[in-house]
Amino acid sequence: MRAPVLQLPGLRMHIAGPGPFITRRSYALEGRRIVWRARQHRKGLERAARALENAPVPFWQTHAYNWWTGGLFALGSLLFMLGSLLSLLPASAGLAATPINLIFFMGSIPFTGAGYLQHFQAANAGAFTLNPADAAAPRHISLIGWHPHSAGWLSTFTQFIGTVAFNFNTFDPLTAGGGWYAQDVAVWLPGMIGSVLFLVSGYLAFAETGHGYWSWRPRQLDWRIAFVNLLGCGAFMAASTLAYVPRDGEAWWIPDLANILLCLGGLGFFIGAVLMMRESASAAPG
Repeated sequence: MRAPVLQLPGLRMHIAGPGPFITRRSYALEGRRIVWRARQHRKGLERAARALENAPVPFWQTHAYNWWTGGLFALGSLLFMLGSLLSLLPASAGLAATPINLIFFMGSIPFTGAGYLQHFQAANAGAFTLNPADAAAPRHISLIGWHPHSAGWLSTFTQFIGTVAFNFNTFDPLTAGGGWYAQDVAVWLPGMIGSVLFLVSGYLAFAETGHGYWSWRPRQLDWRIAFVNLLGCGAFMAASTLAYVPRDGEAWWIPDLANILLCLGGLGFFIGAVLMMRESASAAPG
């Protein structure tokens, strides 16, 4: 499907994106072909033209900012993988539940930090301009922002709220009672909410990078990041569904399967985070 063409005085602009979002614009300006992509725009990954013209770079679009965001996601993912693997050990190993629950909670903290760093980027991405050299940092820094027309802002916002839900999901086992009702209300419910929000966030990011509701672009690094994260979101969703504690007990293999899926989800997030750290190298050092 060909991208629609927006006719402006003296300018033909091809636009693409999963409606109603616009995630890609391409046009010719002053003899140059310019391709604007929403994700790269907010992350500062297409700054070559501006860098050559000595345009200021806001700190949230620097190489270091993107790298540390990926690093925090990677750390949280590793801790989730460790916690899920330890949960698979037999009771005869003698490992108590409290240290494992503490590992999960510790893993949720860098997830939340990275989630907010990524959302802060989206909140301060700045509006689209025809000439990249004219782009400037916003006059007022926004902590949350309100850009519901942006797939990237919606994706990072739902992800950040999801990480907060996982903070409750992983902290409550340290204090909640052992009954099935307490487990479902204090642990399973926030985990399910977080998983749903992660899945929404992951799909929005996937649609944004592929510029459509479905795409297959494995040669593109940003698409691979979004795709493997989406797989991780799906695994987390399945694990959260299986983590429900029924009143009359459950088959022995269900908790093990939930932990295996949780580990696979963490692996997907870890791969995506490492690729994000690699992607940050394409931005000019800041």
